[in-house]
Order: sequence, then C-alpha cells, then structure tokens
Amino acid sequence: MNLLFDFTVDKAAKTVFITREFDADLSLVWDAFTKAEILDQWVAPKPWTAKTKFMDFKVGGRRFYAMVSPEGQERWAIQRYTSISPKTNFKMFNAFADKDENPELPGSDWDYTFSEQNGKTTVRITIYNESLARMEKMIEMGFTEGFKMSMNNLENLLTTLSQK
Repeated sequence: MNLLFDFTVDKAAKTVFITREFDADLSLVWDAFTKAEILDQWVAPKPWTAKTKFMDFKVGGRRFYAMVSPEGQERWAIQRYTSISPKTNFKMFNAFADKDENPELPGSDWDYTFSEQNGKTTVRITIYNESLARMEKMIEMGFTEGFKMSMNNLENLLTTLSQK
C-alpha cells in the first residue's frame, strides 16, 4: 500500500512542511503523538532511543526528553504546548536544551493537524523556525533523514498496536 509522505523544506519561509498518511485510526495516531509511553517507542531514529523525563500534555504544559545514542550521548529538547484541540490539532514550541532544561534559543513552532478518511489518518506538520540559521542547523544535523526514519518507526509501531 502506498501511503502519502511529503517532506518539503521552504528556506525562504524558514518552514518545513510534512504530510504523512498512516493506515491506522485517528485515535491511535493521536495517542502516538501525545502520550510519552508511545512517543518514546518511535520518535528517535534508530539506533537512537528516546527517553521522556516528563510530559504534561495540556496547554502550557511541557515535555522534556532526550534522544539517546547507543553510546549514551544525550541530546535534550524541551517542548511547550501552546494550543490543543483534541484529536484534530495541537501546537507547540520546541527548542534544544541542556540536561537542566535550559532552552537553546532560537526554537521552532510546530503545528500538527490530524484528519481521518476511509480508515487512514493524515498528519500535517508545519515547522516554522525563528531563524534560517536554526533551520539550516536542524537540517545539517540530519533532521530530514531522521524524521523520515521516525515516521517509518511510527508506521511499524501502529501496525503492531492496531493488531492488539
């Protein structure tokens, strides 16, 4: 089955546009993006893993987590939820951080939109970067390849979770 996956970088707008279709129902896909115990299973590109220190999914709430290399190197990020419309949309501000939760600014604004049609869920993600330099650093660090790997991890996980 060919599922839609579009990944576009618009340097002029300092924005990344991602559209990804999943063969899973909306509730399951929403949970995969909003519950730490599921997020940690797919969000890091292998062989890295993700570890959430805390997550409070509510407007004004935060998630503090690390991507952990096989050697134990940690890359921390902090996310602050700015808007939530259950099962349709959420927005957050994302910034790299140190292990003590101090953000490294500038960051980026993420806007996630979820829709379901014929048993398939489409997730549209818009990532607006405060600076072109930050976006270029993000891409230079392997964001494009890593994000595509994470989306494939999620697709595989959803297949497993759908069968339960």
